[in-house]
Amino acid sequence: MKPHERQPQIEAIIRREGEISVEMLARRFDVSPETIRRDLGYLAEHGRVQKVHGGARRPHLVREPSHEERATTAADAKAAIGRRLADAVSPGETLFVDTGSTTLAAAEALAAIADLTVITNSCRLAERLARASRDATIHLLGGRYGIDNAQTTGIAVIDQLQAFRADRAILTVAALDPQEGAMDASLEEAQIARAMIRNARSVTILADAGKFGRQAAYAVCGTGDIDLIISDSQLDKAHRDAMRDRGIELWT
Repeated sequence: MKPHERQPQIEAIIRREGEISVEMLARRFDVSPETIRRDLGYLAEHGRVQKVHGGARRPHLVREPSHEERATTAADAKAAIGRRLADAVSPGETLFVDTGSTTLAAAEALAAIADLTVITNSCRLAERLARASRDATIHLLGGRYGIDNAQTTGIAVIDQLQAFRADRAILTVAALDPQEGAMDASLEEAQIARAMIRNARSVTILADAGKFGRQAAYAVCGTGDIDLIISDSQLDKAHRDAMRDRGIELWT
C-alpha cells in the first residue's frame, strides 16, 4: 500500500478512536514503525492529526491567528486562487463575498470582471474593489465593526442580507473536511456565511491546501451545499478524490 492510500486510512482510525500508538498502527498496516512515523509526520504537518509521544491523536479544533498573520500564510497560493476565481465568475453576476485573507486576495481578479454587483461585509474588500474597478456596484453591509479583519458582523449584517439575492456566494473558511463540510473558527463569521448561502444560487469556497482535513468549531455548510471549491496545486490526491467523490467540482 502506498503512502497516499495508507495515510487517509490512518487519519480515519485516529478520528474514530481518538488516539493510537505507532506500534498498533504498524501492526494494523503490516509496516515498520518508521514508516508509520513518516505517515504521522506528514499528517501532522497538514493539520490532520496531532502527534503525541509514541503515537497520534485527533487534532484540536482550529483557531485562526490575526488577519495580518493569515495574509502572509500561503500568500502565493491565495493569489493563485484569486486569479483562478476569475474563470468561474461571469460579467454581470451578483456576488456575496465574505471576509477573509483568501477572498481579499481575489479582489484584483474580481475588479477585472465587468459589471459585477458585490455585497460584502469586508471593508478592505469593498475599498479595493472600489479603487480597482470602474463599473462594479458595491454594497457594504453595516454592523458591529471589528478592527482586526476590518469587517462588520452581527444581527444587523444578517438582517440586511435578507434583502439581497446573489448568483454566487464566494466564501473563505477555516477548515474543510470531506465528512464535516466547511467550518469556521468564528461564530459570527460562520453565521454570516450561512446567511449568504441561504440567499445564493450557488456556493464557491476558496481554500488553500492547508485548510483541508482540519476541523473548526462552527459549521458553515455540508459538502452537499458546495458547488465549487477553488484550491491550489499543493492539495493532495486523497483530498481531491474525497471532494470529487461527493460531487463537488474542484479546481486547483
